[in-house]
Amino acid sequence: MKTLSLSAARTLHLAAQGLLTPPRRKAVKADVLDAIRRMAQLQIDTIHVVARSPYLVLFSRLGAYPQQWLDEHLAEGKLFEYWSHEACFVPTEDYGLLRHRMLDPSGMGWKYAAEWHKKHRKDIEKLLAHIRATGPVRSADFAREAGKGNGWWDWKPEKRHLEVLFAIGQLMVAERRNFHRVYDLTERVLPDWDDARDLPPAHTVTEEVLRRTCRALGVARADWVADYYRLPRRPYRDELHALADQGELIPVRVEGWKQDTFVHRDFAPILDDAASGKLTSTVTTVLSPFDPVVWDRKRAAALFDFDYAIECYTPAAKRKYGYFVLPLLSRGRLVGRVDAKAHRTQGVFELKSLHIEPGVRLSARLAGDLRRALQRCADWHGTPQLEITAAPPEWLDALSVEDVSNEVRLRAGVAA
Repeated sequence: MKTLSLSAARTLHLAAQGLLTPPRRKAVKADVLDAIRRMAQLQIDTIHVVARSPYLVLFSRLGAYPQQWLDEHLAEGKLFEYWSHEACFVPTEDYGLLRHRMLDPSGMGWKYAAEWHKKHRKDIEKLLAHIRATGPVRSADFAREAGKGNGWWDWKPEKRHLEVLFAIGQLMVAERRNFHRVYDLTERVLPDWDDARDLPPAHTVTEEVLRRTCRALGVARADWVADYYRLPRRPYRDELHALADQGELIPVRVEGWKQDTFVHRDFAPILDDAASGKLTSTVTTVLSPFDPVVWDRKRAAALFDFDYAIECYTPAAKRKYGYFVLPLLSRGRLVGRVDAKAHRTQGVFELKSLHIEPGVRLSARLAGDLRRALQRCADWHGTPQLEITAAPPEWLDALSVEDVSNEVRLRAGVAA
């Protein structure tokens, strides 16, 4: 059994995630779908102090691209939305892997409002009939009787009805308009699907989901794989060993880990080069808080020694790093994090605070890599003026060196 260093495991993981080398050409529309297929799913979040998360995850892998390409793939039926890791865009060819959740949503917890469904079944059926007769709807098409709501916990009844119908698979998201869901009947969105003909046997789904997970992770531990598709929480040791017996996975050891670990067979051609250090990631970019690389806190800690918690839902006084903190990936390491905000009207991309991880040493190469990556991100947002509000003094100086095409301005030289 081959033994890998931790850095080799990171290299294989980043290769699986499409973060091994920078893009070699300008992105085309098909690259968006290919990137999602590589990750298996793309998590959705609506916060937009910078680009909304799904668009940012794709930027990290593709570089600059038109955001509408993602919307177009959804409207064209190449993607669908459902509860996968969380709410995600998923390639339409994987619809069958999630269909059983729709047909029996009893295990979905809060994502399926069973009591609401029971209490309002007549109104929900009436809404479904309305959509069948008149066409797709948005939540915004229904007026709120009591005025403006106060968030997801205060949805108007029709929004709750729509979410029930979405959870049980009778409605799908046909498209998004200004990122708002447009719901239509499943049989109109996926007219070629037939449960009787196309639904995979339930007992085969877990194995296929684990196969997808291991391919997306590159390096997979038995105690990690449940999280990716939100399977029941338990180690899937026996299932992964069975996949290894089938030749799908390669058992490996990783230095410092006791857990059973596997490499997906698709990465066998680069396994030796990764193990020897000949192959390493050369990507420097910002990541979304909802990027697959960091969305599992336990996995990010084990692979990158990076303790990452999303703080946008934490009260401001309790935040350690900021509201929408973007991890900084550079050449196979997570070297820091930045709380960012795109001031679109002013054309300013503000780094409200920059935090560098303990043990990361300042070098001209790293500073240059980060400066260029942050500027590319700022340019893609249409906010080309990069401003640093707070950072450690030595990093503030290093990142504020004038670049060939842009100048990084300081709004305040405050040490973070």
